[in-house]
Amino acid sequence: MRFGGVHALAGASLRLHPGEVHSLAGENGCGKSTLIKVISGIHRPTSGEVLFDGEVIPNLNPRLSIDRGISVIYQDFALLPNMTVAENIALPSLATSRVRLFRVKHAESLAEQALVRLGVSLEPSAVVDSLGIADRQLVAIARSLAQQARVVILDEPTTALTWREVDVLFTALDGLRRQDVSLVFVSHKLQEMMRISDRITIMRNGAVAATGLASEFDRSRVVEATTGRDLLPSPSPTNGCAHRAARPGGLEVQHLGRKETFADISLTVGAGEIVGLTGLLGSGRTEIAEALFGLEPADVGSIVVDGVPVVVRSPEDAMAAGIAYVPEDRLSQGLFLNQSIEKNICSSNLTKYVGPVGALKRGLLRKEVGETVVDLRIKADSLDAPVRVLSGGNAQRVVLSRWLMRNPKVLILNGPTVGVDVGSKFDILAILRSRALDGAAILLISDDLTELVSCCSRVYIVRQGRVAGHVAGTNLTEQQLELETKA
Repeated sequence: MRFGGVHALAGASLRLHPGEVHSLAGENGCGKSTLIKVISGIHRPTSGEVLFDGEVIPNLNPRLSIDRGISVIYQDFALLPNMTVAENIALPSLATSRVRLFRVKHAESLAEQALVRLGVSLEPSAVVDSLGIADRQLVAIARSLAQQARVVILDEPTTALTWREVDVLFTALDGLRRQDVSLVFVSHKLQEMMRISDRITIMRNGAVAATGLASEFDRSRVVEATTGRDLLPSPSPTNGCAHRAARPGGLEVQHLGRKETFADISLTVGAGEIVGLTGLLGSGRTEIAEALFGLEPADVGSIVVDGVPVVVRSPEDAMAAGIAYVPEDRLSQGLFLNQSIEKNICSSNLTKYVGPVGALKRGLLRKEVGETVVDLRIKADSLDAPVRVLSGGNAQRVVLSRWLMRNPKVLILNGPTVGVDVGSKFDILAILRSRALDGAAILLISDDLTELVSCCSRVYIVRQGRVAGHVAGTNLTEQQLELETKA
């Protein structure tokens, strides 16, 4: 598949079998999305063929793809939030069958059949906007089943799900596998990919770098095939730089609380230490981070930075105290999507580049932003390009670089590697370890157990707005974290 002079796909082949989960992996820009759009009929390939049941499908388009039973569920689900579960599930299949009159009872019957087939219990009359992310994901899958889908492609289906919700999703996928539905699982999460897959295909630079049965892959082979480099193993509790003793200073929080949100939160992050914070969706972990940064200030409790008590009633207060925050939703909370990469990077530190009469010090700004781009390995054709054109991993580095340019004393990161490929994840975590070595106190909020174990000296567990556990030392294992979080 060529776009002008760009070879987005270079002889890529993918074979899907009935009743199998086939994971499709690779770094951002490797060709996964282009391949999916070819399969779904959005792009017509420059060369090559798409075959269904051994038959070549010429001139494939979205309608033909749907008629063949191919369904793609993207990260935004493409649901109608103000309509019911039944309406969302039934409307596409009714539209393709050219039914002219919509009947509620018929729609609810179609929805119930799809939900039963999926093995989940949802109220057909419930409005989609009232559902959680996990239930919306199931509605999107049920909508595919109502259209008699035989191939279901799920694009990053677990990005916004907690471990418990992932279990529900995987149970549903197991049921579909037993019904001979062919499932394509597109993900950057190695642990989940290894757990659910029957086969794995890894793409790099528009071509297939490796493919085979899941049993033929381990973590190191996946990483090497994905990145083309043999990445160093993650630190262990005995040899990782982030696990050494913390220095004096850093962040100390005592009895922090906000009405009806969280209560009696006490935790410490020493200078030069990376400490984890985890919990199920709705546990209060994000609200705690937002309170520490002044987005939604706490009602009670104290915050101390480097031994000095601080009052944080706004982000300006937090920044003045040396606290920085990388939010969980980089698109809506972390970036000015239509502004340039340069403007995004310098946006939290503009006063540094303004001269005495208000003129911008363009030379200094361009020099320091350029150095940051090199240090954080941000891949971009130009600093003037809008940040919306970047891949997920590069966009996340832009958010991170904005705050690192301030040299914060305390860096709070909420899901910093969500939705980024394994190579970018490795690089981002390496940056955090380097900043910890330089003396920053880092609070890492994450669902990724491997990430928490590899980076953190200690991990706090949040449950129902309170600190319910604290795992450290030899007890800091993925098994123990999962046990504590699900308790």
